[in-house]
Amino acid sequence: MPAHGTRPFGRLDGRRAFVSGGAKGIGAAIVRSFADAGAHVVIADLDIAAASDLAGQIGATAARLDVGDTGMVQQIMSQHGPFDIVVNNVGVDQHAFFTDTTPEDWARLLAVNLISAFACTHAALPAMQAAGFGRIINITSEAARLGSKGGAVYSAAKGGVIAFTRSIARENARFGITANSIAPGPIRTPMLEAAVTKGGDKILRAMTDATLLRRLGEPEEVAAAVLFLASDQAAYITGETLGVSGGMGLGG
Repeated sequence: MPAHGTRPFGRLDGRRAFVSGGAKGIGAAIVRSFADAGAHVVIADLDIAAASDLAGQIGATAARLDVGDTGMVQQIMSQHGPFDIVVNNVGVDQHAFFTDTTPEDWARLLAVNLISAFACTHAALPAMQAAGFGRIINITSEAARLGSKGGAVYSAAKGGVIAFTRSIARENARFGITANSIAPGPIRTPMLEAAVTKGGDKILRAMTDATLLRRLGEPEEVAAAVLFLASDQAAYITGETLGVSGGMGLGG
């Protein structure tokens, strides 16, 4: 089947999609947009209760997944695949200056933010290559491109996601597989709310002031960009990083 021109704009009918960290926040918005577009979605999340609740609402499948466990990743991907679309969305920040972090912090942040993308992509690619079609979409962060005071390890991990995405795009274009990343700015999610709770209104003002639009983004705005990259109409886009950040990537 050709990778383009087969479905109406933004439709994913017949596609199977995997979304890590899909139970809440940006992940949940992506899951809903995919389901609305006709895809069958597997919601992979450590919070199986939240994943199951969302799955029941939209007719998706929930799977408990610890993305730091590569063996578990392989098992879940094999059990529920093959997949046409993989969204590596799971992420965690540390909100601490680098001198206050430990090697254990680094290992945890790298495992969740970077190694999980390796594991899920590695598990999904062979079937995509055999099918001659695939969409890999990785959620990175503007912190990967700009740096983050109080988030050095998170920024480094998310920067690795961008480099990884480009490499996967280069290796897999010949199989009809595209790989792109989305770099959100400050989005109204549970992770951002946790940062604001810790840092107060000063943190919230700093986040919004860093954008040109002077506001927080909504999870649905990120999901709209992901849906486009997953669609047939994005077949000629690969190796790119799209900022969904209110202009944060342009600087002040």
